[in-house]
Amino acid sequence: MADCLPPTPRNKLCGNSMRELRQMSVWQSKAHRAAGSRIKWPLQIALSAVILLYGPPPARGQSVSALAAAASIAEPMTNAQPGYRINAGDDLDVSVWGEEKMTRITRVLPDGTINVPLAGTITAAAKTVEQVSEEIRQRIAPNYRTSPPEVTVTVRDATGMRFYVVGKVRTPGSFSTGRAVDSLQALSMAGGLAEFADVKNAVILRHTADGQVVEPVRLASVLKGHRRLKPGELAEPLPLLRSGDVLVIP
Repeated sequence: MADCLPPTPRNKLCGNSMRELRQMSVWQSKAHRAAGSRIKWPLQIALSAVILLYGPPPARGQSVSALAAAASIAEPMTNAQPGYRINAGDDLDVSVWGEEKMTRITRVLPDGTINVPLAGTITAAAKTVEQVSEEIRQRIAPNYRTSPPEVTVTVRDATGMRFYVVGKVRTPGSFSTGRAVDSLQALSMAGGLAEFADVKNAVILRHTADGQVVEPVRLASVLKGHRRLKPGELAEPLPLLRSGDVLVIP
């Protein structure tokens, strides 16, 4: 191979010039790669920051709605739902509008009562927060010349609602919830039926002022679903568990 190209009107470069051109092309390709890496680094840093803030993207086949549902299930429930009946051991937030000294957190005593300034002792167990709020407002009304201030009662911690599931279930034990649950929901919280469970003879043991009572629970027909149930309203609703109840699955 000759050092110089054949002399033509369009090409008069010698071997040295060709080597310089090849070196220049190598330098240019390196420069392009370096520039590309300089562009990629900021993008990689920005992508890493997004993953740290919002977490990794969902896996293939996993929808965003499924992730949201899982997050909602994992989120703990601390406040009681509407219609919740107060139990002994619950922590209540009592707020009186314009009266900071009367605003406080109080725990329902084992006898089901709470003590509120100017209102005295009030029975809160087995009542809703709306009923307790109205009773406090009526009790403090004589201390005001005009209409009494608004009273708000909310359940801060519903740990007083505790029931028990024993017998042939997968995870027997005590359970606490911020809402009323029926016998079927309580069974699901205990992991469902274990092998050889006699669900036909399930009962609820309940402590009352007159002593301990036994309430049969008809779970068998409900667990069989459409084979034993007719469409429409349930003829015999499942009983709701109260605080201290024991669901027994023999």
